[in-house]
Amino acid sequence: QVRLVESGGGSVQAGGSLRLSCAASGRAFTLAAMGWFRQAPGKEREFVATVKRSGSITYYADSVKGRFTISGDNAKNTVYLQMSGLKPEDTAVYYCAASRGGIPADGSSYSYWGQGTQVTVSS
Repeated sequence: QVRLVESGGGSVQAGGSLRLSCAASGRAFTLAAMGWFRQAPGKEREFVATVKRSGSITYYADSVKGRFTISGDNAKNTVYLQMSGLKPEDTAVYYCAASRGGIPADGSSYSYWGQGTQVTVSS
């Protein structure tokens, strides 16, 4: 079993930056990838970014490419999401997720989820 704990959400003005962190505990060594999804009010959950633990290969949603950077620290079983150039449309609850394999942008590939952290971007 794996437990994910997120931190770092908050409120920021448009153009600002935030960094999210997600620490995995338990059988984290079994994980193949860790990433982030988000869900805005009234909208479906969407993929944001993910990083593979082997080789640090990253994947991003088109909507965040060039603004968000995902990175991982395997020694700490932690993944980070550095968000810059934030826009009001980035407002959502951000969820950390972990998988043992599968399609990176497909939520069904992820077996473990954090509790979510709110990110609010004001114009």
